[in-house]
Amino acid sequence: MKVIMTKCAAFSALVLLSSGCFVHVNGKDSEVGRKVIVRQSSATLGGKLFTSAWIQRSAEYKALCHQAFNIATERLDAHLASHSPGAKPLAIITDIDETIVDNSPNAVHQALRGQDYTDTSWNAWCDRAEALPLAGAREFFAHADKRGVKIFYVSNRNEVNREGTLLNLRRLGFPQVEDAQLLLRASTSDKTARRQFVLDNYDVVMYLGDNLGDFDHIFDSADEAIRDEASQRMRQEFGKRFIVLPNPNYGTWEKAMNGGYPSLDIKDRKLRTMLRTY
Repeated sequence: MKVIMTKCAAFSALVLLSSGCFVHVNGKDSEVGRKVIVRQSSATLGGKLFTSAWIQRSAEYKALCHQAFNIATERLDAHLASHSPGAKPLAIITDIDETIVDNSPNAVHQALRGQDYTDTSWNAWCDRAEALPLAGAREFFAHADKRGVKIFYVSNRNEVNREGTLLNLRRLGFPQVEDAQLLLRASTSDKTARRQFVLDNYDVVMYLGDNLGDFDHIFDSADEAIRDEASQRMRQEFGKRFIVLPNPNYGTWEKAMNGGYPSLDIKDRKLRTMLRTY
C-alpha cells in the first residue's frame, strides 16, 4: 500500500506540473502538453519559462522598454539641438536581439523540450522572421530616421541569419534596414571593430543594447568583478550615451556567473548554492 501511495503521489505531482500551464507564443495563448512538461528539469521550468512569461505577459517589462526609448528620444533630441552642421553626420548603433525585437518564443520552444540554446533552433527561429518588436522601439527609430540620423544595426547574429533578419526587421517597419547598415558577426562576438567602422565616418551619439558588451568590450569579460567595476566606472553613461534594455533570459552575465555555459542540470545545482538567502 505504501508503494502504491508513493507512486500515486508522484503521478499527482507530475499532473500538477503539467496542467494549467500556459505560455504566450507569437501572440497566442497555447496550453503546454503534459508529455512535454513532465520531461523538464527544474532549471528549465524555473528559468527560461518564468523569465519568458515576464517578458511576454508583464506590463512592467513593457513599461521598462517604453522608459528606455523615452529616454533615448530625449537624449537624441538634445544632441540634434546642439549638433553643428559642419560636423560628422549623426548615427545610432543598436543591437537587435532583446534590444529592439523579442526572441523569447525561441527560449520557450527550447525550454518545453528540456533544452537550452542551440545553433540549430536559433537559426530556424531567425529564418522564420517572426520576432515581435519591443514596446516603443519602432516609434523611436522612426523618429531618428525622420530627423536624418543614420541607424546601424550591429548584431551578433551570423551571416547565415542575414536574410531572415532583414526580412523580419522590414516586416516590422524598422527604418534603414539595408545590407550596408546591418553589421553581423564574422569571426568574433566582440563588436569593437564594427563600432569603429561606424565611428570612422559618423558621430555616434547613442548606443542601445541589452548586453553591456553592446557598449564596451570590457563587458565581454567572463569575470563578474571586472564587469561590476566597469559598470560602476561608467555609471554616468547609462541613460545618456548608453541605453540599456532589460533581458533576464540570457547574456554575458550568465556566462560570468556560471564560468561558461554548462548544462541545465549543472546550472540548477550552481544556482542552489551561489545566490543570497537567509
